[in-house]
Amino acid sequence: MKILVTGGAGYIGGHVILRLKKENVFTVVYDNFSTGVKDAVLYGEIVTGDLKDKAALSELFLKYKFDAVFHLAASVSVTESLENPLKYYNQNLVNTINLLSECVKHNTRYFIFSSTAAVYSDKTDKPVSEKSILAPQSPYGYSKMAAEKIIEDFSKAYGINFVILRYFNVAGADYKMRIGQSIDSSHLIKKACQTALASYKKMSVYGTDYKTFDGTAIRDYIHVEDIAQAHMLALQYLKLQKKSGIFNVGYGRGYSVKQIVEAVKKVSKVDFTVENRKRRKGDAESLIADNRLIKNLLGWRPKYDNIDDIVETAWKWEQILYKKNNALA
Repeated sequence: MKILVTGGAGYIGGHVILRLKKENVFTVVYDNFSTGVKDAVLYGEIVTGDLKDKAALSELFLKYKFDAVFHLAASVSVTESLENPLKYYNQNLVNTINLLSECVKHNTRYFIFSSTAAVYSDKTDKPVSEKSILAPQSPYGYSKMAAEKIIEDFSKAYGINFVILRYFNVAGADYKMRIGQSIDSSHLIKKACQTALASYKKMSVYGTDYKTFDGTAIRDYIHVEDIAQAHMLALQYLKLQKKSGIFNVGYGRGYSVKQIVEAVKKVSKVDFTVENRKRRKGDAESLIADNRLIKNLLGWRPKYDNIDDIVETAWKWEQILYKKNNALA
């Protein structure tokens, strides 16, 4: 098979590429490197380009004649999307349409899409299933929800088979420490690890008045390697079953912000400073996955469902980055 991975130089993309290497398939990474890094791509050919460049995209498909697309390229910050919604609708919606159009034109039959738990309503079932109410709290969530709908419409009209993977909170790093989350982000575990390394003087907890057991928001944290495995199973499902589907990718267990902070303090052995601040717009109170569908239909069996292990790999990776950055300074 020939597979295109958009955003393959990103955090999740790099781990997906490593799994594709095990499958020994021909892989092309297409990335504009706005947030991705070339060091994250340990396999496959790299083509630098932007999904908004229709001519370049068409040339890419014409050259390689892809069998499948893993579409991971996206802008992913809830806070930034509230400040700059135009960017998010262009990046996450318009670019997805551009990519789907090339799939139709060049007869690429399989499409795997990186979506998010941010499409769900904060007032829906706990845990949330794939049939739960969709009511995003941010332009980021809306852009992903709209892209999902467009993918479904393309599938009905043009015969593309798709799998949509709704990620919950991805964290951790490759256990061999080859790659990890290299670019700075607002992800809680990364931010806490950076604070423990004194990259920041203190970190903030946004919202301590939620209706949860300790007042802070609750999320389902999933190791990035289990996310990568879900992509391989999605491809297998498309090839063998010739069906489409939408699947939650999470462990079905939630941890509060305070619990995550304490887990990082425990692993790092650093009692760093935390300040409490008011809630951020767009943040849901609790998001935990009902993962029965992906287990039943794709045979997904997570291997790294342990919050201390997730935090430990993130902590080790952050130490590597810290030493590297200081050596370059």
